[in-house]
Amino acid sequence: MRQTFDETTDPSFGSKHLPRLRAEMARQGLDGFLVPHEDEHQNEYLPEANDRLAWLTGFTGSAGAAVVLKDKAAVFVDGRYTLQVRDQVDEGLFEIRDLVEGGVPAYLETLPGDGLVIGYDPKLHSPDALYHLRVAAEKVGATLRPVEANPLDAAWGADRPAQPTAPIAPHAAEFSGEDAARKRQRVGESLNADAAVISVAPSIAWLFNVRGGDVKRAPMPLGQAILNKDGTARLFLDPAKVTSGLQQWLGNAVSLEDPSVLPSALDALKGKKVLVDPSQSPAWYFDRLQAAGATVVRGLDPTALPRAAKNPVEVQGARDAHARDGAAVTRFLHWLATEAQTTLPDEIEVTQKLESFREATGALKDLSFDTIAGAGPNGAIVHYRPTERTNRKTEKGSLLLVDSGAQYEDGTTDITRTVAMGEPTAEMRDRFTRVLKGHIALSRVRFPAGTTGHALDALARQPLWEAGLDYDHGTGHGVGSFLSVHEGPQRISKAPNSIALRPGMILSNEPGYYKTDAYGIRIENLQVVTAAAQIPGGERAMLGFETLTLAPIDRRLIEPSLLSTEERDWLNAYHARVLAVVGPQVEPQVGVWLAEACAPV
Repeated sequence: MRQTFDETTDPSFGSKHLPRLRAEMARQGLDGFLVPHEDEHQNEYLPEANDRLAWLTGFTGSAGAAVVLKDKAAVFVDGRYTLQVRDQVDEGLFEIRDLVEGGVPAYLETLPGDGLVIGYDPKLHSPDALYHLRVAAEKVGATLRPVEANPLDAAWGADRPAQPTAPIAPHAAEFSGEDAARKRQRVGESLNADAAVISVAPSIAWLFNVRGGDVKRAPMPLGQAILNKDGTARLFLDPAKVTSGLQQWLGNAVSLEDPSVLPSALDALKGKKVLVDPSQSPAWYFDRLQAAGATVVRGLDPTALPRAAKNPVEVQGARDAHARDGAAVTRFLHWLATEAQTTLPDEIEVTQKLESFREATGALKDLSFDTIAGAGPNGAIVHYRPTERTNRKTEKGSLLLVDSGAQYEDGTTDITRTVAMGEPTAEMRDRFTRVLKGHIALSRVRFPAGTTGHALDALARQPLWEAGLDYDHGTGHGVGSFLSVHEGPQRISKAPNSIALRPGMILSNEPGYYKTDAYGIRIENLQVVTAAAQIPGGERAMLGFETLTLAPIDRRLIEPSLLSTEERDWLNAYHARVLAVVGPQVEPQVGVWLAEACAPV
């Protein structure tokens, strides 16, 4: 497998690549240039050819940005990456700034901007993001200018990898649960416009019931589509990844076309009302449609909510995938609790061992993201991934945090377990139990229709807040069905979110605690929103969650005195379910260990 930027970047990237970018900026008459993490499809996990931020700075996180000026530069990351960015980026060349608290707009307002011309690539920024950037630039007299040719791409030049052309395959109805023609008809009828332009990879994959491999760790093809109100569509895909039989699978109502004709296809929408998502689609689409004389309707990607609310076939597929994955993870946890306690493997050995257990299922299509295995202080780096340069051995008296997931045709998994290597300290047990209490609160909650994830977030943090503690990441993200492991529009976080939780939505439940230079703790299960049901004696039917993930939680890290009766009951019932579902799938020696690991607290 080709090496990825996670394995090859280092702080020298800035000194090698900044001068090349600045030379191209000078040729285009730019005083500055904006470099987002996102690509033309607003992907979170990028094909290497589109990971411009990593090439420029060395930073490989899944969220970030950079601003490059003639004489200085800054890189922006959120709370998950505050430690990682300092390991990967040369702070002599890039000022490290917060992506969330003010972010790039606040930085632009600090510039002596009178007359400053700052370029941006309209194919990489959404209109919503550009609005805030433009307002900030105008405050100091600077101008944002769209570029025809991205100067960073020109600077990258011949060294830039080719765009991916992974073959596209049908996604069978036994997994999707709904015919693609029916999806297009249903979504088309919902449009308050004549057509919709769709460019994000999970929406393309879901709408046409296809899967690919263009996006790292996600089975999705890169492409664009124009969906008409009558359910017909034009789908733009690189011919190099179109397999025989694909047109037959798509049917006569779908016109399969080369991406080179996309500009003229947008021009042909003159006089039409065209829906485009201003938070998910690049500004280039808006500019092109408006220039063509179309009326642009700004609204949520019309596939987003239907895709997020899984149908019964997809929910059952998720259950099946998690039962299978739970057996693989349980074999791994058994290895950690037995052999690894003596051999004390390094982080790379840990990731390889876990992947081998998943491969042994015979159903693994890919990981759903690069495995996070943080030993000791590396566990405090929220999205840390081990490389040859950072690899660390596990040690007695430390914690090992492992966050991992898999892609199966019937579902996508994501699980985090924190394991004690040797004897944990009293502080470790206290922090772990507080994280567990928050996790249980979010698992048990019942809530009325119309509730957003934002309204539930504090439940997971309350036990930590009581001790003056917190964590700097969201509590839950949406998850796709054999799609992206991070899928909106639903989420559970401090940040306001207007999307109400609906039955069939799958979200993670992952509170954590991180002590810099010491250890990290996170407990993550996936859970699906259940249909509203009456509570005995209640007046309103309430939604809830069904836990999908099935693997034991390390009882050695639990301080029982901190748990309430209700919390103990939940934990014991969860472990009884793990034993019932996973136990019959594993080898006898693993089953003996599992019975002990799932014993009542």
